Amino acid sequence: MELIDLTNNISQTKLQEINNYLKEGKLIIFPTETVYGLGAIATDDKAVKKIYIAKGRKSDNPLIVHLSSVSEIEKYAHIENEIERKLINTFMPGPFTIILKKKDNIPSAVSGGLDTVGIRVPSNKIAHSILSHNNLPIAAPSANISGRPSGTNIEDIYNEFKDKVSCIINGGNSQIGLESTVVRVVDNIPIILRPGYITKEDILNTIGSVKVDDNILKKDVDTPLSPGMKYKHYAPNSPSTLIYIKDKEAKINYFKENTTENTIIIGSKDLRDIPCKKYLHYGNTPKEISHNIFTLLRKADTFSPDKILIEGVSQDGLGLAIMNRLIRACSHNYVERK
Repeated sequence: MELIDLTNNISQTKLQEINNYLKEGKLIIFPTETVYGLGAIATDDKAVKKIYIAKGRKSDNPLIVHLSSVSEIEKYAHIENEIERKLINTFMPGPFTIILKKKDNIPSAVSGGLDTVGIRVPSNKIAHSILSHNNLPIAAPSANISGRPSGTNIEDIYNEFKDKVSCIINGGNSQIGLESTVVRVVDNIPIILRPGYITKEDILNTIGSVKVDDNILKKDVDTPLSPGMKYKHYAPNSPSTLIYIKDKEAKINYFKENTTENTIIIGSKDLRDIPCKKYLHYGNTPKEISHNIFTLLRKADTFSPDKILIEGVSQDGLGLAIMNRLIRACSHNYVERK
């Protein structure tokens, strides 16, 4: 396995080396602005199937195709209406995935057997350089063993995948820390299938209408149109509970009553004085929380706690994406009191 560092210098020689791995049907891990991706050439059916094996992922869970530019989209998918086109032109490049009707050059291994495919154009400069070097489409889920928190830093990724891929590209810590927003347009209305950094409010301001899929905060769905919405996901190894209590005093009391000397607490500064094995501060704003949360879930496991208690957030704006990930990370063990 080769570790290539592109944090300070994106050299053409290294880009060609990475592209050679891809053209040989091998797997790479590469940075994006959201989380790291585990990738193979999207049109190479055999290579794509290796992603599922390396990740331990079931093959009915669709992947996202990453492209170098918006102009590449119609090589692999159909843009069927002006709402789709406006979403693409507004939010790409960026942390946004749109579900489109796929063309025949996208194998069913990528789409999970569906006739649609998720398309994304990353804004991360390293990802863009890799994709644009030979204009290769890369199918990639997040770089983590299936069910575990997504990879957002090179140390966690290296430890998890050093024996499973041919090349890992170091691009530093992920800027956002949560996977992309996934949207599908139905009857000219954008439907958010997976919330992310591009929020419901952002889409409403652009299109004038938006819906949120009912499954976002529910348990596993039978036919996922979006990655990350089927099976246990984002989870630490330790039993975890998500707690959202709006009243500060009631929240602190609940955490105190349910914390033991071997409990990890992840949350705001309101909880820092509660006696526990370890308190982990997740940040002061939704952007800070999204950036930190997957790393903290992994860190909590290193203390071998009896349980992890996680403070929830308001579902406004980016909070919906944070709560979507945390509810699934906690296997729907969720306490809410408003």
